[in-house]
Amino acid sequence: MPINITMPALSPTMEEGNLSKWLVKEGDKVSPGDVIAEIETDKATMEVEAVDEGTVAKLVVPAGTEGVKVNALIAVLAAEGEDAGAAAKSGGATPAKAEAPKADAPKAEAPKAEAPNAEAPKAEAEAPKAQAAPAANGNAAGDRTFASPLARRIAKDAGVDVSAVTGTGPHGRVVKADVDAAIAGGGAKAAPAAKAPAGAPASAPAVKAMSDEQVLKLFEEGSYELVPQDNMRKTIARRLVEAKTTIPHFYLTLDCELDALLALRTQLNAAAPVKKTDKGEAPVYKLSVNDMVIKAMAMALKAVPDANASWTESAMVKHKHADVGVAVSIPGGLITPIIRHADEKTLSVISNEMKDLASRARSRKLKPEEYQGGTTAVSNLGMFGIKDFAAVINPPHATILAVGAGEERAVVRNGEIRIATVMSVTLSTDHRAVDGALGAELLVAFKKLIENPMGMLV
Repeated sequence: MPINITMPALSPTMEEGNLSKWLVKEGDKVSPGDVIAEIETDKATMEVEAVDEGTVAKLVVPAGTEGVKVNALIAVLAAEGEDAGAAAKSGGATPAKAEAPKADAPKAEAPKAEAPNAEAPKAEAEAPKAQAAPAANGNAAGDRTFASPLARRIAKDAGVDVSAVTGTGPHGRVVKADVDAAIAGGGAKAAPAAKAPAGAPASAPAVKAMSDEQVLKLFEEGSYELVPQDNMRKTIARRLVEAKTTIPHFYLTLDCELDALLALRTQLNAAAPVKKTDKGEAPVYKLSVNDMVIKAMAMALKAVPDANASWTESAMVKHKHADVGVAVSIPGGLITPIIRHADEKTLSVISNEMKDLASRARSRKLKPEEYQGGTTAVSNLGMFGIKDFAAVINPPHATILAVGAGEERAVVRNGEIRIATVMSVTLSTDHRAVDGALGAELLVAFKKLIENPMGMLV
């Protein structure tokens, strides 16, 4: 029986990807663990491994194809002893096992014209379909249902029992498309919408964004060129809208004096041992202000552990470690690689790890575990001379620190004016998880470490 290979979901947010390269050709034999293709996701280019053994009978999607939907058929394997030509012809003919139960559902038997009440047969048809789903998925009652995190979240929001949804992903895993299909087809009941109180005014229609056609009509034809949105830009746009419309942001700003930190940084870099490289001798590390900001933010979270949290509807997630994401600009977008356990690492380790992550981020070679998760984030635009700004929180974080440029300013000390190097920082905070006083406590702890940097060395 032919084995269908589908576009995998390589991250919780992935809905489609670009099949950039095939590493096998038709007729090749593959075993579990063999790398067969390179897929470009919204954040990185990743290798895809075979999960079954067989012979490549047909490459359905050519290399270089963009916008391949998750779970779409991309290749067909012929099983051991099976003719590759026959497998290529029959592969993909029966990819969706979920269709079988629908054929037996009473809904298909009864024409709508014969029902005096159209809602009655619909309700009767839904019940057997929901019961058939676990059996079609190969799960007995009580067995664990395998589903992607995104599919579970959408199902929860829609009031859908994910165990009643037939999975069409690898090994029967429930993916986003399955949940969407269940909701649209009425195969799993969504939570009923709350009824408005008697006499309440009708809700106002939702405000819709301008369509592409409406936008283009505002400009003279020929005065622009259209650059198609790639997967990264689409994902960034979707997540930013989600963050700004679902997270109640509030902002706290403090000025931090940098003179002591800059002096310590100069001293530590001067004391760095050297190593021999192909280009001659080079220091083992070279600290940046950003490296010290990462360390200070991590230590501040450990000092104020209640702020090291993430919001969920059912519970507050209190993190045991300070994992700091760092915004890195890459061609066409932004990615946030994570320094894990940053509070426990030395400045030199953080510096070298950050250089490696940033380099691989720009070549889109990061693994999902290197940029997903984290407990907070740092976004630094000081190198561009930006004095201060407010960053958008990156879920599931409850905080993000926006770092401005260090610049000489006049400050007053003991009634006297003097010059100091000052950096403005703004903490964006999820008010559901971190209240104002707690956010202020976190920012004060950060400021103390920046202005007394020797505390980061002990």
